[in-house]
Amino acid sequence: MEKIYSQHENRCQLVATRTETIQFLLNYSKSLHIVEHKNFKFENILN
Repeated sequence: MEKIYSQHENRCQLVATRTETIQFLLNYSKSLHIVEHKNFKFENILN
């Protein structure tokens, strides 16, 4: 197992994100409201 993971280590790169992207995702997750009723899930975006 150790050999498999060490072979792919060089391929991984960190991706730099902009603050606008992070802020958008945080705001979206704050406004998302999920209601479950029996077998249904309702997703509402509260603006």
